[in-house]
Amino acid sequence: MGATHCKPVFIDASALLVTSYYGNLPKSILFEKDPEKKKEHYDEILHTKDGQYTNAVIPMVSVILKILETQHPSHLLFAFDRTRDTFRRKKFEAYKAQRAETPDPLKQQFASMETLLQTAGFVTLSSDTYEADDIVGSAVEVVQKALARDGACPTCYIWTKDHDYLQLCSDTCRIWLAQTSQDKADALNLAHYGCASRDMNLPDKTFLVTPGVCREEYGVSPSQIPDLKGIQGDPSDNIPGVKGVSSAAIPLLNEYGTLEEIYAALDDAADKAGEAALKAFWKEDLGITRSPAKALRASREIAFLSRDLATIRREAPLGLTEEALRIEVNRDLCERLKKAMAPLELKKLAKRVDEWEKTLPA
Repeated sequence: MGATHCKPVFIDASALLVTSYYGNLPKSILFEKDPEKKKEHYDEILHTKDGQYTNAVIPMVSVILKILETQHPSHLLFAFDRTRDTFRRKKFEAYKAQRAETPDPLKQQFASMETLLQTAGFVTLSSDTYEADDIVGSAVEVVQKALARDGACPTCYIWTKDHDYLQLCSDTCRIWLAQTSQDKADALNLAHYGCASRDMNLPDKTFLVTPGVCREEYGVSPSQIPDLKGIQGDPSDNIPGVKGVSSAAIPLLNEYGTLEEIYAALDDAADKAGEAALKAFWKEDLGITRSPAKALRASREIAFLSRDLATIRREAPLGLTEEALRIEVNRDLCERLKKAMAPLELKKLAKRVDEWEKTLPA
């Protein structure tokens, strides 16, 4: 593939579908706490004449169309989570154990969305062993290595709402981090780049994260995100971290870089004098008023386990090739999209594709 236009795009499809689902639910379901009472209102969810739910599919397809229309990707991958019983749960049984069961209307739309994407000719991937972020991390590696052999060094882009993906950010990989509103995305982009999302040609409601912006906004470099979660944990995934040390995590990582070096400093302060000197240094130089030494020592094993759980795997055996992800944004793609949309009665979106198709080469 020539280097004149090479823009690989990877989409965290599960996050996009879930976000679309909850963002387009009737209030009678969204604000009802009783799971059984929620079911009484399922008929209010957008659906086709034959009862196929579409409240998540419609906004997700709209986002995909906008990315195709404005970004013109050269490669495209949709990564899905298939199960919560991945290798991480084998390491830590409580991993994601707090999450509620996926509601039936959303389950149905996972199946519908995968079918739609595959009918349109896109590659979708899921795994019984790995999560969507591992799939994306591994796919980025495959694509970038293959293109590098051809003499190209394109920047990859990842759409996600999950901060775990920040660790994949690099000089050749950017994150489109989805926000709850366009105003919030604009505010973040204005603060870091001096211009709004539209001026930067970004997908709707996304904040562009580069390695420098990651450090500015989140206090650590991309490579330190797993170490940060090793200390702070991650309630959304039920990753425990070290209790009571959250506020000290960033200054400690800014000073020592990694968990290994933090614990090396603790090990070097083995006696009372060393402990006192370390606490004084942390307080006076790092601004840590309450020493986390005791908690860190007591939770060494869980800190490293938490980091491991938060680390995206980049060598998952997916059997994927760079060539398989290549796409051509042309009229043929539009025809496949309209065919894929038809069973779900996405008529307004099909009309949008009709108009877009007129501007594309055959």
